[in-house]
Amino acid sequence: MTTVCILMASGLGRRFGGDKLMAEFCGEPMICRALAATDGVFDRRVVLTRSAAAAKLCRDRGVPVLLHSEPRRCDAMRLGLTLANGADGVLFCPCDQPLLRRSTVQALRAAFAADPRSIWRPAWQGRPGAPVLFPRWALGELAALQSGGGRQVMARHPGAVRTVPATSAAELEDVDTQQDLARLERLATD
Repeated sequence: MTTVCILMASGLGRRFGGDKLMAEFCGEPMICRALAATDGVFDRRVVLTRSAAAAKLCRDRGVPVLLHSEPRRCDAMRLGLTLANGADGVLFCPCDQPLLRRSTVQALRAAFAADPRSIWRPAWQGRPGAPVLFPRWALGELAALQSGGGRQVMARHPGAVRTVPATSAAELEDVDTQQDLARLERLATD
């Protein structure tokens, strides 16, 4: 069973005030946290980004990159899906969740291996989050999106969505602002 991880690193960082993926988090660029959490879990992975600095960092670490200028999330997802041709499942992993744990990513992959017809995502006390692993049957719907992202596909198929437990609420939080970054970094060092 072939699985692909598409690391979503295409946000413009408007609320953050710049390239948040390259912002320091616990002594390294924040994107490194997503790279570490997904390393070796999937058959293939690729980073989708608009950031030349993030692209260089990933390439220097041997992680394939697609540097693009697509305007919308659905456009970036479509690009990523072209690289996942033939996959049985595709995980879309945001790169701005610095507390995402490798164990949670591994649990998603294991759950998919046991039930490859379901859409898998982590949840903390019933509150679902990202990343999300979509099965092959959902990939065409994702590729056809004209706006938004995977939530639309999940909303069309609520009975197909399953969850694995996250280790904490903070694991599912993303960084939108400098304040978010500082708060999550404090949680990481507590």
